[in-house]
Amino acid sequence: QVHMVESGGGLVQPGGSLRLSCEASGIFFGIFSMGWYRQVPGQVYELVAKITGDSRTNYKDSVKGRFTISREEHKNMAYLQMNDLQPEDTAVYYCFGNVGNRDYWGQGTQVTVSS
Repeated sequence: QVHMVESGGGLVQPGGSLRLSCEASGIFFGIFSMGWYRQVPGQVYELVAKITGDSRTNYKDSVKGRFTISREEHKNMAYLQMNDLQPEDTAVYYCFGNVGNRDYWGQGTQVTVSS
C-alpha cells in the first residue's frame, strides 16, 4: 500500500501564492509519477501538473508560467508552487502518485482564492 499525504492549501488573495506538498509513504519501490488534480464541486477532475520519476513535467495550459511542480531527489516528496493565484484556481487539490498501473490519492486540500 502507498499512502499520499498532502498539505499546504488555504485561503489567499488574488495574486497570492501557496505551496502544496505531497509525500508518498508505505511499501513501494521504483520510479513513479506524482502530481495534482483539482476539482471544483460539480466539475470534472482536471490534471494540474505532473512530474515523472526522471523529473519531466507537464502542466495544464492555464497554469503554465504560474505553477511549478518539483520533487525531492529521493522521489517520494513533491511540491507544487502556485504563484499569481486567481479565483479560477479555487478547487480541492488532490495529490496523486502512479506506480505501474496503480494510482494512489491524497486526501485533498482546499485552495480558495478570493478577495
